[in-house]
Amino acid sequence: MPQTRISSAESSDLKNAMTAYSVDTMQTDGVSASEETIYQIKNWGQYLGYYKKIPELRAVIDAKSTWTVGKGFKSDAETEAILNFIIGWGNDTFNTILENMIRTMQIAGDSFAEIIRDEETGEVINIKCLDPSTMVIIADKKGFIKRYEQRTKTQTNETKKFNKEDILHLSRNRVADEIHGVSMIESLEQIILMRNEAMTDLREVFHRFVKPKFIFHLDTDDVSEIQAFKAKMDAATGAGENMYVPKDAVVPENLAVAANATLNPLPWITQLNSYFYQSAGVPQIILGSSQEFTEATAKIAYLAFQQTIEEDQLYIEQQIFEQLGYIINLEFPVSLENEMLTDKSKDGDFSQSPMQFKASETTAGEENKE
Repeated sequence: MPQTRISSAESSDLKNAMTAYSVDTMQTDGVSASEETIYQIKNWGQYLGYYKKIPELRAVIDAKSTWTVGKGFKSDAETEAILNFIIGWGNDTFNTILENMIRTMQIAGDSFAEIIRDEETGEVINIKCLDPSTMVIIADKKGFIKRYEQRTKTQTNETKKFNKEDILHLSRNRVADEIHGVSMIESLEQIILMRNEAMTDLREVFHRFVKPKFIFHLDTDDVSEIQAFKAKMDAATGAGENMYVPKDAVVPENLAVAANATLNPLPWITQLNSYFYQSAGVPQIILGSSQEFTEATAKIAYLAFQQTIEEDQLYIEQQIFEQLGYIINLEFPVSLENEMLTDKSKDGDFSQSPMQFKASETTAGEENKE
């Protein structure tokens, strides 16, 4: 007979059994002690797949690209005359080339374009966007970019070398001594996967609600009869028809899950949506949504987005000057700063306390009496 004494009870050891969440340590992809350090973009194919298949990710990246270019570049007449003749692959403009490079930079972390110059004058006559997965960055041991190499995607393994001055190179959010940028998708990947997993599960739930599963208890063990019934039932269900069977010969059992028996995925999907746009740095109102509660909160979100876009514009303008030698200005599409200042002036100066307002109103009233 087993011992049932209460003194034999033991506690668990969940503290050691459960693993706390942690993040792996990382090191920068900086230069090594060798004469040359080589870096080639990783995960381009995976990240490009995310961009093309995940609609909210594409919307965010396209919005950042479009808003950064804004109304297009402005410059002096001579510079505009030169840059307006750039045609890229034949149908490009300088603005669309910039937008393409910004979009690619967000996806891959880096974007590259070949600078084609006039052999006599050295003036830029064209800029052609390149596949970032084929580009290799070569840095010397001091950490300076030495040259670029383009490696073909074919089995010939041909390599084309470019001088540093022959490649327009944009890097997103470069960290410390790294010789490359950081993809936006790298930090959003887990949110994308969780959201789409939840949506796939919800899709399956809706499918099973419209076309529920059944277990049919058949009063027979004859294989041929079971196969014949299966064929009839599947055909009838597929055509949306009724099925008539002898009484007690077939007993159907619905496999549907009872209401409220499982977690509702909709709040989780909504939370992931909000987290995604917050992490991407693009308010949903920019993409046409109206999630903000008030006009004031929408304006604050818009202004916060404007600061990030203007920072990106400043980076692009500086890189065009450093790498091409041209001074350009990218105009922000529409600013709300003047409107908010107008609203503030209409509301009055709220730096005074309510008692000060009351005192000033009383003084004004007494002066009117006199």
